[in-house]
Amino acid sequence: MSCYLFVHFREKTTPDGEQVYFALSRDGFHWEALNGGQPVLWAYYGDHGVRDMTIVRDHRTGRIHIFATDLSLAYGMRGKYAHDWENISRHGSKCLAHWVSEDLVHWSEEQLIPLGGDQFGCLWAPDVIYEQETGDYLLHFSASHSENGFGPKAIYYCRTRDFERYSEPRLLYRKPDSGCIDSAMYREAGHYYLFVKSEANPRTMIELAGERATGPFHRIAGFDDSMKAVEAGNYEAPTAVRLEDGRWCLFIDYYGRPGRVQGYVPFLADALEGGRFARSDAAFSFPYGFKHGTILTSSVNVPRHASLLRLALTNSFGAFCTNNLCTVPYEIY
Repeated sequence: MSCYLFVHFREKTTPDGEQVYFALSRDGFHWEALNGGQPVLWAYYGDHGVRDMTIVRDHRTGRIHIFATDLSLAYGMRGKYAHDWENISRHGSKCLAHWVSEDLVHWSEEQLIPLGGDQFGCLWAPDVIYEQETGDYLLHFSASHSENGFGPKAIYYCRTRDFERYSEPRLLYRKPDSGCIDSAMYREAGHYYLFVKSEANPRTMIELAGERATGPFHRIAGFDDSMKAVEAGNYEAPTAVRLEDGRWCLFIDYYGRPGRVQGYVPFLADALEGGRFARSDAAFSFPYGFKHGTILTSSVNVPRHASLLRLALTNSFGAFCTNNLCTVPYEIY
């Protein structure tokens, strides 16, 4: 039996929203908040807030890594960014926030990984995929860049094998006719599938496919048909998980109106190849609106009632290695 951990943030006007939250599910459909719906991890460095987080387990060491955008709108919009998204895009953090754990209960302090130099704008929305052909992990993210005058954003990536040393960023995908953000990549049947939010033509999610994780990629028309019913300009942050029955669930984040109505909306498909996803709201339940995050899957039993964070995480996902905190130095190579 699989269980699922959804790592996300909450859209609030107070600083506690832009922190790291956990939710648990036994089937991928019905979700419950952990830690009483309060943050599990806090950002104390950089912008003092984080968004757009991803979680991955290193298959070599068993360690679990969380990466996130180093950004707080609760603090920054009122202060250094002067209520200007373009100011964030150009002058926001060139670092990604990072935490490490052996067991999902004990975590390192937040550390900031400087991946972007002066040629980059703010680094947004990291995600990670393992490239089987090379044994590398690809840490990919959205950013503007000096090569096009810090205009429409594209997707870039760094390689790592140990989450300690990272290659210089390289271009992963640039959409020819508009910017794109919020990349999420998955592997199925020997092919890689890349979801991004297109900022125009169309103003919604698109799906691409390639034989390598670094492309080249081609557009999947069937997914475009699936997104025709989605209101343009009101969704972002695609993230997907393969369920125990083999189907894929794609979540996309609704932000079209302020308040409690914001959060992920689910779509189901039998496979990624054809891009044929059907909206499936009635089959899912959430305790509140989950904002931009990703899901870690584990094939173990889940407790019937997960009320305490330690009990829920330990019993659900098991203890990996030891309970010691781990801290990681970083190098760019």
